[in-house]
Amino acid sequence: MPKYIRSQTPGATYFFTARLANSRSTLLTDEVDLLRRCVRETITRYPFAIDAIVILPAAIHTLWTLPEGDANFSTRWSFLKSQFSRALPDPSARTKTQCDRREKGIWQRRFWEHRIRSAHDLALHRTLIHTAPVQAGLVDRPSDWTWTSLHRDLATSDVSANAPPPVRFSTMGLKTIAPADA
Repeated sequence: MPKYIRSQTPGATYFFTARLANSRSTLLTDEVDLLRRCVRETITRYPFAIDAIVILPAAIHTLWTLPEGDANFSTRWSFLKSQFSRALPDPSARTKTQCDRREKGIWQRRFWEHRIRSAHDLALHRTLIHTAPVQAGLVDRPSDWTWTSLHRDLATSDVSANAPPPVRFSTMGLKTIAPADA
């Protein structure tokens, strides 16, 4: 079994992406009220702050700040995903492995995490969250997407509602520089 190396910094802020197993699903937006309830239950049981979030049809991007002395985000994700899955009816088709593991096959087994290391890093990931619906081709402007914390942020600050999408890494034109003595 693979051993995943996770950053374990108590009280840190993390960027996460959690995806559904079916990338074409619209389950998260179809069941957004259930998802919100499950997030509230998770926060009640395992406190943390949501700094930014966007719910896409088949993925969630979010920034969480954990309490001081606490680095256990895996338990929070496990609880959130299991609460959401348990509230839904069993899917019609599951593999034997999913049945053996008592999985519904709704979520990808893992999630992606990145510990935020600076104010610049935080700003980049907040922009990524706010512009994700535009990048996914779901809307033309970030403010047109319903399920995002951008609306909360706009109500409390001077953040631009229609910031340009972030530059894609593949288009940055970065080059590897060879060592001088090569």
